[in-house]
Amino acid sequence: MPDDLLSPDEINALLSGGADFGGADEISEANAERLAQVADTFANAENSVINMLAGKNVTTNVGSPEVLSQEDFTGKFAEVPFLFSTTFGGMDDRALALVVDQKGALTLADLMMGGGGAEIPEPSDLYWNAAQEGLSQVVGSAFTSLSGLLAGRRLMPENTTSALGEDNWRALSLEPADTKIWASPVNVTIDGLAPFNIWTCMTLDNAIDIAGFMRDALEGKKPQPQSSNNNPMGGGNNMGGGRQNAGPAVDVRPAAFQPLGGGGGGGAPSPIDLIADIPVRVTVELGKARKSVSEILALTAGAVVELDKMAGEPVDILVNGKLIAHGEVVVIDENFGVRITDIVPTAARAAS
Repeated sequence: MPDDLLSPDEINALLSGGADFGGADEISEANAERLAQVADTFANAENSVINMLAGKNVTTNVGSPEVLSQEDFTGKFAEVPFLFSTTFGGMDDRALALVVDQKGALTLADLMMGGGGAEIPEPSDLYWNAAQEGLSQVVGSAFTSLSGLLAGRRLMPENTTSALGEDNWRALSLEPADTKIWASPVNVTIDGLAPFNIWTCMTLDNAIDIAGFMRDALEGKKPQPQSSNNNPMGGGNNMGGGRQNAGPAVDVRPAAFQPLGGGGGGGAPSPIDLIADIPVRVTVELGKARKSVSEILALTAGAVVELDKMAGEPVDILVNGKLIAHGEVVVIDENFGVRITDIVPTAARAAS
């Protein structure tokens, strides 16, 4: 399930009436359905990020979320896991934790370091830092998607920390052991590699609050304006932003880079209208490069990374990781954009 999107299987489930939420008595049926969307959002983000890192087919399956005490949640793990903690900047700094078993965290770290994930590396600060970076990308992607479910509320990962758990660890370290939490598991399977789980955890109170914010957004109650202009992805240009109101004409021109050495169509109304407002992630890929770890470590400010595309060659436009079009980079006022030059045929899209 890529990034902040729904997979074809999930879309089919929605069109056929949805699926059950393996919730608990503490959560109403309506809130359970909203939190199921939150669980799917994190699964989508995990799929997209890990797929990009692994270059292999990745399957993410959402398990049944549970409501249980932190102490009971700890008892689910035979060995201490890797703990990633952050807060919802833009939503009163509510705490969030991703809990990953050690082998899963080291697999993710190895992929971050350019490995294939087949050989689990020895634990070290270098690899734990790499695992944190990978999970940071997951959370940034998920927050971007959640913003769409919260009427555009600007969300940013803040106060991010990570560590291998210690004795008497808790998913949410600042909360007592008897605090009730909402914990949603996602099973991650990468072709040729051992599967692992990533748990998304929040206090039960915070989970219910977020479900309430989603209800308010659906009812048209707008959140208070946010003054921050930070990118919820934690850096870089977000080219998959939400809808914007029409404004005055802007200056659009081809991007000028310093040299180094079809049209779309609509369709008749159909069941797809049921999911027309679900956000999807649009990615513009300028090019790729594959480097060894030693080459990455040797990079310094001013170093040039040569990509696999020629200057002036069309860039790839992907939706949910699928190639759908080609285009040229342009500048819109002070932002980058892309002008579509041709659409990839349907058959080619299915094969990508």
